[in-house]
Amino acid sequence: MNTIFKITFVGLFFILLGINGTAQVKQQRIARVDQMPNLPKPLQIIDYKKLALRFDSTVFDFNAKGKFWPMVWMDSSKKNFPQDVVGMYTAVGDVRQGKNNKGMFHEALATIGATLGASLVGIDKSKQKNLDYVGMLKNYYNKDAGWDIMMNNTCPEVALLGGGYGRDWWYDVYPNLLFYAVYDKYPKEPGFKEIAKSIAEKFFKADSILNGNYDYSYFDYGKMKPMKNNICAQPDAAAGHAWVLYAAYKKFGDSRYLKGAMRALTALESQPINPTYELLMPFGAYLSARINAEHGKKYDTNKMLGWSFDGTAVCREGWGVLVGNWNGIDISGIVGSTVDHGGYGFLMNTYDAAWPLVPMVRYDQSYATAIGKWMLNAANASRFFYPQYMPDEHETNPELAEVSKGVIGYEGMIRQSSYKEHEHLKGPVAQGDGPLWVPGENPKESQFSVYGSGHAGIFGSIIRATDVTGILQLNLLATDFYHDKAYASFLYYNPYTADKTVSITVEKGKKVDLYNTVSGRFVARNVTSSAKIKIARENAAVIVCVPSGGKITYQGAKMLVNGIVVDYKFQQKK
Repeated sequence: MNTIFKITFVGLFFILLGINGTAQVKQQRIARVDQMPNLPKPLQIIDYKKLALRFDSTVFDFNAKGKFWPMVWMDSSKKNFPQDVVGMYTAVGDVRQGKNNKGMFHEALATIGATLGASLVGIDKSKQKNLDYVGMLKNYYNKDAGWDIMMNNTCPEVALLGGGYGRDWWYDVYPNLLFYAVYDKYPKEPGFKEIAKSIAEKFFKADSILNGNYDYSYFDYGKMKPMKNNICAQPDAAAGHAWVLYAAYKKFGDSRYLKGAMRALTALESQPINPTYELLMPFGAYLSARINAEHGKKYDTNKMLGWSFDGTAVCREGWGVLVGNWNGIDISGIVGSTVDHGGYGFLMNTYDAAWPLVPMVRYDQSYATAIGKWMLNAANASRFFYPQYMPDEHETNPELAEVSKGVIGYEGMIRQSSYKEHEHLKGPVAQGDGPLWVPGENPKESQFSVYGSGHAGIFGSIIRATDVTGILQLNLLATDFYHDKAYASFLYYNPYTADKTVSITVEKGKKVDLYNTVSGRFVARNVTSSAKIKIARENAAVIVCVPSGGKITYQGAKMLVNGIVVDYKFQQKK
């Protein structure tokens, strides 16, 4: 449910948020977030929705002109399904791609990710210029290979050209999360129901075979066997299994999938050390909070959030969320290695972490302040991946920025460049690994990341500016896929050392009451246009827009209005 906002100054309603100790839910801390500035500097929150829209119109242009353009082509190999599929470059100028290798080498991380990103900001990718980009995604469902799940490539013939296919677990799991997210946006897409059920069955059976032991490099979903190779074990694959199975449970109502999701989440929670590998752990934290809220369980959300943020991963050494001010630029909030060359964060990982972590606050508002603070830092720092926002002296290729057309960012941001010729640059340094993928052949321009930039719609669907600089409105429903019926819900974090008053505009034609789950109070009544609320210093509010005068009921810790849950942690006033 998306709320349409219109700036208006009619009927402003002033009310004080529950401050001075009136919060019903004590805020929990995330140690890594505590190290971040309340208000990052230099502060500038770009319009990520506009960026995502421009990415889509620019990159999905088969007639685009310029060196290395267009960034898309048609693959007519018809793997898995008798249809053509759009291929998208992973990085600008990648020599493995385009018409090379029979046009077959393209990655689901790029194509499904860009389709999801565009869909989140309102583009219908199922009928765009007479092409069904959504239906094309079926080609990543590897039925010809016998795995019967979505994979990062369409076939094994080209898999060894890049990373991940059938040997690196997160690469095999994550395309299925992306697919399920797209399926939620396009529930009537032909063939998707059958694919979604097949994936759920494979994941359920795999989890049953693993029986709580996820200490493997990958799982062979064709032979249904866990496997080990030179890649270290990735127990956080359990988070991916759990998220997909819970989505399947919500979609199809099969209790087996709920059982599998809980079993996988239990396997994740039981790990003795931080098992974070790439980007699946935050989905475990989200699912922990959601299952606790919806089913009364007691999974350790705090533990999984710590693993997601703290940089204590062992196998993928130091993987987590970066913190720091490098030569006057706050880079806190970006996601990647906290130790590689002093820290190396990645664009896609940062965008994608917001997908589970922001909606998590709906189910456990005790993390509202921590997640709000992290998102302010991440939203501020992420602009520096893009050459038009990063100062030239902090880029490896400022003279080549024109090739990005203002919509493609560098793959990463590092404290000291991993390229010898750029070691002299002061951090943060915007760069990418593309030239290392095909040494001596991939051009310098391959440091610009098409695959990561296509995920901009995640930020674009979540983040909106308010009338107070530095206070963001974060949409808690935008990426809360397969959620139950819900009212528009938003997170606001005040980073200042003084209380701030923020305007909230509501959907036109509706009369709503504004309820704050953090304070457990209604803070405005009968709002038809906008209201002003005061947010305590260094505090957060989670505002739910409920129908005015709706009937309030309770089910355990849940507070409902007209039968729809508004607050999962309501505490009766004594």
